Amino acid sequence: MQKMRLRGAVALAALALGACGQNHQAQVARGKYLVTVMGCSDCHTPGGFTPKPDMSRYLGGSDIEFEMTGIGVFTPPNLTPDKATGLGNWTEDQIVTAITTGVIPSGRILAPAMPWQDFAHLSKDDARDIAAYLETLQPVSHAIPPPGAPKPAAPGVLFTVAQRPA
Repeated sequence: MQKMRLRGAVALAALALGACGQNHQAQVARGKYLVTVMGCSDCHTPGGFTPKPDMSRYLGGSDIEFEMTGIGVFTPPNLTPDKATGLGNWTEDQIVTAITTGVIPSGRILAPAMPWQDFAHLSKDDARDIAAYLETLQPVSHAIPPPGAPKPAAPGVLFTVAQRPA
């Protein structure tokens, strides 16, 4: 009788783990879909604004910088789970918070070039799916510079995009 209960408990646990695994796979697939349709690779992949993005460094941080008059110079960061240069030390909740509120773990607010104001309308499930997908990416070691001070701009110029100096 005890063996039957134990087998039943083991079988039930295996079913639950299988369901969790399938749910996680569905979550990751949905996150990949959302990252794709939201165009994250345009800004966060080297060469993302060219006909030949560097897919070996997919979402590994940009090689361009956004200069916003009066605000500063920003390079889209590495979204891979690399611990030294990417999101590898962020929790799922921290990723969700950054996507939906623009606030990163240090407390800094992301530049307006990152459309977090639009992403604030994502459901919590969608934001969690994106985080789950980002956590599955191949880590890319690619450091990007921190935000820089505003540079003098030509009159009437509010926003420029430029190749980041090597």
